[in-house]
Amino acid sequence: MDWKDKIVLVTGGSGSFGKKFIRLLLDEIHPAKIIVFSRDELKQHEMRVHGYDDPRLRYFIGDVRDRDRLIRAMNGVDIVVHAAALKQVPACEYNPMEAIKTNILGSSNVIDAALDAGVERVLALSTDKAVNPVNLYGATKLAAEKLFVQSNSYAAGSATRFSCVRYGNVVGSRGSVVPIFLLQRNNGKLTITDERMTRFWLTLEQGARFVIRCIEQMRGGEVFVPKIPSTHIIDLARAIAPQAEIDVIGIRPGEKLHEVLIHEDEARSTIELADMFVVQPSGSLWFGRDWEKLGNALPEGFRYSSDNNPHWLNQEEIQAMVAPIETEISNGNLS
Repeated sequence: MDWKDKIVLVTGGSGSFGKKFIRLLLDEIHPAKIIVFSRDELKQHEMRVHGYDDPRLRYFIGDVRDRDRLIRAMNGVDIVVHAAALKQVPACEYNPMEAIKTNILGSSNVIDAALDAGVERVLALSTDKAVNPVNLYGATKLAAEKLFVQSNSYAAGSATRFSCVRYGNVVGSRGSVVPIFLLQRNNGKLTITDERMTRFWLTLEQGARFVIRCIEQMRGGEVFVPKIPSTHIIDLARAIAPQAEIDVIGIRPGEKLHEVLIHEDEARSTIELADMFVVQPSGSLWFGRDWEKLGNALPEGFRYSSDNNPHWLNQEEIQAMVAPIETEISNGNLS
């Protein structure tokens, strides 16, 4: 795919993922224009101050809850990356209707606006918490996934296509435990909820590069899942603060021991490639089966979870992933 004439819009573009994704676009991909769509004018100002002042950038203040504003922002846009969401699990539990308005109704608005504007490709960011969700955040992201996948049936007669990416915890992103551990290290005590807990991990850059690849390869209707490593949370804590005391405080409401990226039922319609899985919509007549020629079907009962992952991070790999976050925190740039 040739990006040089493309106009890209990123909802939640002033967030941690949005900034990394936009930096890669500016430095390596070189689209014609990038629109930062977000509701926080202060974060947009801070982006400009910290080097995001390229003439290809446009800053739109708007909320994904506002369908009319999205339609205005998407005029002439070729590619949309939907990264805007309420993602703090406790906040979503305490404010359920706000999470629904942003994560579900906001996603519906993005879909409607993209269809009306004739956007070519729309890719939404999802999470492992959308698989067999036990908290409201995960439930809203599952609903958003379903909206994006099935909206291809409305778009079948047009050029617009919708897909999703689904991956695990992002080191250093807003809500990540890593910055919390780095701050707790100063007090000599780190809190974890359960010593058995495992999670999938990847860096912001890995996530952003994966999104770029998926935009280039998407047909519409897929959920792309990268093959990424796991770690025990206690190993993460010990890698960040080897001398600190570990305080086990118990699992919080809405928290799992292990996260799942592909469950057994959707594995039946999933294709495995060298470095990712492609979850195909089952039973959808509008979806071509081209991926089946490019990869392999999964065995019956396959489940991709953070505790049965063949790839685990060792202490040195964990420390290498965390080091840039320490620098960001020390420079006051983490948001």
